[in-house]
Amino acid sequence: MGFLRRRKDEPAAEPPPEPAFAQVIGRQYSLALTYLARSSDAIRLAPGPDVLKSLPRIVEPLADEGVEVVAPLPIELASAAPHIERLDDLEQWIVARRNANPVTRHALFVLEQTEAVDMTIDTLICGLLVGEIDTTGYPTFDAISGGLASHFDDLTGELVVRAVVGWGGRGQRGDTERNAQRVLSNLYQQVLVSGLTITTADSPVRREAGQGTVCGHCGFDSRGTGAFYCPKCGMKLGGTP
Repeated sequence: MGFLRRRKDEPAAEPPPEPAFAQVIGRQYSLALTYLARSSDAIRLAPGPDVLKSLPRIVEPLADEGVEVVAPLPIELASAAPHIERLDDLEQWIVARRNANPVTRHALFVLEQTEAVDMTIDTLICGLLVGEIDTTGYPTFDAISGGLASHFDDLTGELVVRAVVGWGGRGQRGDTERNAQRVLSNLYQQVLVSGLTITTADSPVRREAGQGTVCGHCGFDSRGTGAFYCPKCGMKLGGTP
């Protein structure tokens, strides 16, 4: 009858020791890139064989080191885009832009990333407008590049022109946006007074040729252009210094 005897309570087993977690201090990494762009309202120019060839002459006085004309993308590279997460589009973009100079390539990168231009239809007349370039030839983060973007309206045949500028990268400066607005206004004004036939009804009346003068601020000679503002510095032309 031993099995009927009350068994003595056996001592409970000790719980396993809890693992000791050491406090881990994680190192934080971050990269802040800011790209900005601005575009003016569109101006419609009457169609003509030489109207597109006249646009580089508008940008050249404002550019520091000449301008480059970038044609729309060909059909076989229509999906090219500077998006690193889409490798096929990026490979096409690299192929399409391999011959562009560093300033133009940087401007295309900024303007296409921000969707300020559509290079499937736009022709871009581009140059370095404000700022400096680094030792590799690329604009610094506070440099402003851009120019004029244009495309033909299939319905009317008119040339639609916009002034576009872009800047950015690692860092920002407070005066960059102000300089960008000034350059954008200068580009827009120079299109209006360029002598091309403007079809917009609300365009200001162009001054007679020869009424331009030498800028008293920077010395730029705008005689014969009929400009209201200096193409180089944007100051209002008031008389010969």
